[in-house]
Amino acid sequence: MGIFRRSAQVAPEHAMLVYGEILKATRREGFFRDCRVPDSLDGRFDVLCIHAFLAMRRLKAIGSEESAQLSQALFDTMFQDLDAALRQIGVSDVRIGKEVKKMAKAFLGRVQAYDAALGAGDGAALEDALARNVYRGEADNACGEADKALVVLRLRRYMERADAALARRSDAAVLAGDLGFPDLEDEEIRLEQ
Repeated sequence: MGIFRRSAQVAPEHAMLVYGEILKATRREGFFRDCRVPDSLDGRFDVLCIHAFLAMRRLKAIGSEESAQLSQALFDTMFQDLDAALRQIGVSDVRIGKEVKKMAKAFLGRVQAYDAALGAGDGAALEDALARNVYRGEADNACGEADKALVVLRLRRYMERADAALARRSDAAVLAGDLGFPDLEDEEIRLEQ
């Protein structure tokens, strides 16, 4: 498969350790309960994309060969895991390649939108990207018109807080896989409803 490039300098078990930290953060019930991300394959993929993007953004900021190799190994590990998950749910061998490429393209599109918004400090652009990607433009259906802005704002605040928390972590901690994603119940993320 053409999208996977082995990073010979990163031990597979280290990439799995970092990926495991990302998966742990994506499994928090609050994303599906409080942020009303659809608890579906697509919704879970989007929460994974958010966390993988944030980790890779921080690795890119380190700017070393080691961080670039870890970022590539993390990408490879994530898409190998997604490939295995698709096979497990019964996607045929004939369709697997197309589905994984489609997911990779979706991930890279999200990376571009989220990175531009966070880099510019443009909360409105980040909210637009989240509404379009996470809720597929159907946040009204996910939570009702009255709560739509609040739910998207909460997810935006989570991303901003997680990005800031990762930026404060030492390079060595991040490279070791100690990502420390914030809790959704953090006062700066939680909104009065």
